[in-house]
Amino acid sequence: MSGRDGGKKKPLKQPKKQSKDMDDDEVAFKQKQKEEQKQLEAMKAKAAGKGPLTGGGIKKSGKK
Repeated sequence: MSGRDGGKKKPLKQPKKQSKDMDDDEVAFKQKQKEEQKQLEAMKAKAAGKGPLTGGGIKKSGKK
């Protein structure tokens, strides 16, 4: 027993994943997701330009 055996062991290296070929359905799905993401970003940018939708919180009456 040596004193150098403590601690976590390094995991074995995993073989690199093979890049699988995507069929037409997967390619179309990825393209659709990209388009939806672009539309969502455009909507966020448009909404950020406007002011707040609420009236500003607590309304105070004019009475003193």
